[in-house]
Amino acid sequence: MKLTVLGGGGVRTPAFVRAVLAGRPGAFDEICLFEPDATRRATTARLAVGVAEALGQFGVVTVTADAAEAFTGADYVFSAIRVGGDRGRVIDEQVALRRGIVGQETTGAGGCAMALRTIPVVLSYCDLLSECSPGAVLVNFTNPAGLITQAISAHGKVRAVGVCDTPSGTIADLTSFAGAAARGRENGEAGRVRASYGGLNHLGWITSFEVDGEELIGDLLTRFGELQRSGHQFAAFDADQVRRVGAIPTEYVYYYYDPRRYLDGVARAGSSRGQDVQNLNDELLTAIGKAFADGDASAAWSAYVNLIGVRHDTYMKTDTQGASGQAEARAQRSMAGPVPIGASELGGYEGLAMRVIDGLAGRGACDVIVNIRNGTALDFLDPDDIVEVPARVDTDGLTQLEAADLPGSARALVLAVKEYERGIVEAAMSGSASLAAVALAQHPLVPGITAARELISEYIEMHGDHLAYLR
Repeated sequence: MKLTVLGGGGVRTPAFVRAVLAGRPGAFDEICLFEPDATRRATTARLAVGVAEALGQFGVVTVTADAAEAFTGADYVFSAIRVGGDRGRVIDEQVALRRGIVGQETTGAGGCAMALRTIPVVLSYCDLLSECSPGAVLVNFTNPAGLITQAISAHGKVRAVGVCDTPSGTIADLTSFAGAAARGRENGEAGRVRASYGGLNHLGWITSFEVDGEELIGDLLTRFGELQRSGHQFAAFDADQVRRVGAIPTEYVYYYYDPRRYLDGVARAGSSRGQDVQNLNDELLTAIGKAFADGDASAAWSAYVNLIGVRHDTYMKTDTQGASGQAEARAQRSMAGPVPIGASELGGYEGLAMRVIDGLAGRGACDVIVNIRNGTALDFLDPDDIVEVPARVDTDGLTQLEAADLPGSARALVLAVKEYERGIVEAAMSGSASLAAVALAQHPLVPGITAARELISEYIEMHGDHLAYLR
């Protein structure tokens, strides 16, 4: 079985390769990393190959700059690309922030610019994949994941599913909280959990949370203040607002519920998250390159683990706390000591993607939350819309499970954002700058058509060739 990683020089690739090879040895005969950037091939992709060799799996991980070679014979393709790189993300954020508008990489104006750069590139890869390996399944975690998956679905050339670990991560944290607070339960374990979830990627809510058949959502809402102290993803929300809505939001809903706090936080920090990540990634690539130049693969891995850890530990802190927290994160990581290559647990969106593949490949059916065609899951949206809902994955494919019955205010947000997403896909496929502006104006975080036209115009100017197709 062959797995191709589109964007195989991404900074998360070495950790992903380690986790797959250590946790599922023999699952793939080949993991082919497609990476057109020479620097990335010589650093992160090379490190991924070194990880495989350190685990005794020589020749399993390959690297190529030829997309046709990467796609030929592929059974599954992970799409994880960033068109325009880290610089593009910074532009996306700063163009919006200069106007006092939320500038986040997947949400609002920033997500729009990212999607407009990305859709034509992803669809060109889909064309090639359909020629080289027409039976392959594309697992998309290229952001904005739901919108990109919507474009792939509309294009109709490949079989695709979008993945994001935000919903499952939120449910896991609620489970941990419920276990710690469970009355009379031995070992503080939560028992059998059943949660209802629905929405769009980075815009979803949990409306029911049962433990051993007992509904706890009311208790969780009542005790939301305690819940906020248990995990960073809940900390930024206003407890009264969440209780009024009557459902527990996933972390990205924060940008919709409190955009002013986000804007104030970035202003206090003096830099956006994109700028922080760009600096960390530059430092990471330099450190890996230097270690390899000195012939020290173990030093490359150590530098990688340390800086990826800092990036993980500072996630969303600039946006919610007004400070990146890098100094504290670096100090904690330096005290933690080295991480052995063989010690690994597959989690995050990579873990979710592998659960999807395991189900499709017959290695165990399971329930997942993914981005798939709506059908009848959310009855207020069109059947062809891509939504984020629970599904059963097995050798027959993905079968929808019952989605959450969202509160009215959540439905209103989902409807508005989905209308925006439909328009952005149409604008990207038709190359219409005017339609892109009209679509962006429909986004809840954008204050109307005048601002939208200004944003699209400046994005086209700043991104150069990446958006030159918009007329």
